[in-house]
Amino acid sequence: MNDAFFSLNLVHDLQSVFQYAFMRNAFEAGTAVALIAGIVGYFVVLRRSSFAAHALSHIGFAGAAGAVLAGINPIFGLLFFTSGGGVVMALLGRRAASRDVEIGTVLAFMLGLGALFVSLYNGYAAETYSLLFGQVLGISGTDVSITVVAAVLILIAIGAVYRPLLFSSLDEETAEARGLSLTVMNIVFMLLVAIATSIAVQIVGILLIFALMITPAAIAERIATRPLAGMAISAAIALAVTWIGLFVAFYLPYPVSFFIVTGVFALYLFVRAFQPKTEFVEP
Repeated sequence: MNDAFFSLNLVHDLQSVFQYAFMRNAFEAGTAVALIAGIVGYFVVLRRSSFAAHALSHIGFAGAAGAVLAGINPIFGLLFFTSGGGVVMALLGRRAASRDVEIGTVLAFMLGLGALFVSLYNGYAAETYSLLFGQVLGISGTDVSITVVAAVLILIAIGAVYRPLLFSSLDEETAEARGLSLTVMNIVFMLLVAIATSIAVQIVGILLIFALMITPAAIAERIATRPLAGMAISAAIALAVTWIGLFVAFYLPYPVSFFIVTGVFALYLFVRAFQPKTEFVEP
């Protein structure tokens, strides 16, 4: 991105980075996305629903392609399709452990729609394809506002359903026996993942969503013994790798997503090698 190389003077380097509006936008959006991806991702790992997050990101591509075909912002199409797909998955499969077939079925249908939308579009769908690997350095002020608002809404929603969502994540059978509706909690969870996925793809892209939503949470699960600590660690890791990735990408001509993925994967390998998995203590 920049002809100069970063120095040992961190203050000067940061001043160089933040003098550009596009970098300020990237850091603002990246911060919001990293926090949400880390927190929601922790529930994804806790519920063993990584395939659901993976599927929703690919379903989002179909939505983005449809939005481009309709002449609207791809992020709105992505959000609409991931939300709809998430609700359908939740309704088809009541329990997370037996939902893979339903997820795969919905994913296949949505990918078929995506292929149709791309084939119908006569122009150059650069904005759609950029979502595959992220476009955070090109994010606009409007998209930053949308991202921040979505992040705040997700935080409010998590705060409102934290205890029942955690209960159903840890022990579905006991939660159902005590009168908690698994269908309702599944829908709430899938909607949270859908929105988080929709805003996270701007940073790492559809194909690399696992890097920001799953890997920090997987690291946190090995370290933390309590849910709140796990969410905090997951969010902190996602935030750190995002900031570092943006900073390094400003000086080196390589994608931001590459640095984020590499950093978080290296940290995961380090933790797996030197940190035995801790015993989880239920709240």
